[in-house]
Amino acid sequence: MSNLSSASGAPMAASPLTRAVLEIDEYAAGLGWDQPARLFALVDTDQLRAQEPGLAAQLGIDNDAEATLTPVEQDELPRGAPLDEFLATIAWPDAVVGCALTVERLMLPPSAEASVPEGMDEGQLTKWVAEHPDRQEVRMTVAVLRDGARETALRLREKDSPTEVLTGSDLVPGLAEALAATFAE
Repeated sequence: MSNLSSASGAPMAASPLTRAVLEIDEYAAGLGWDQPARLFALVDTDQLRAQEPGLAAQLGIDNDAEATLTPVEQDELPRGAPLDEFLATIAWPDAVVGCALTVERLMLPPSAEASVPEGMDEGQLTKWVAEHPDRQEVRMTVAVLRDGARETALRLREKDSPTEVLTGSDLVPGLAEALAATFAE
């Protein structure tokens, strides 16, 4: 990740998709931790300004905006519904060029995975991970474009700073696949 920063302190990124993921991560960071998952449509900024000037103005996008992708937050995700089942119900209109999801999870380092007790159901495993001393709280922002491009931003709760956000295209491949499937025809 680059050490260059924008005026907001967020790292500057080379690709439009990386910039969009970091913008969403910064937005989620401003809301604090222990938030529900949030879904975003990614739209072409120039197309949005041309076709929906009122919405562009409402989103604070002016004609000088550098962003080429604009994240538009969707309605709140249904509580209690498994994320994979919810994502399977989504169909995006043609104007949406990509989508992103921000979700918080508990993760264990690879060294702890070897000590997972055998035969636990999902509820028992979730409780075991939540009580593990090496667990890490992480916020994942995963984005995909219709053309297959992917990007992820990971932020650990214990290192909650814009300069500590990890980015990469294949950090959470399962979630990226689930998001990409929302564009399958």
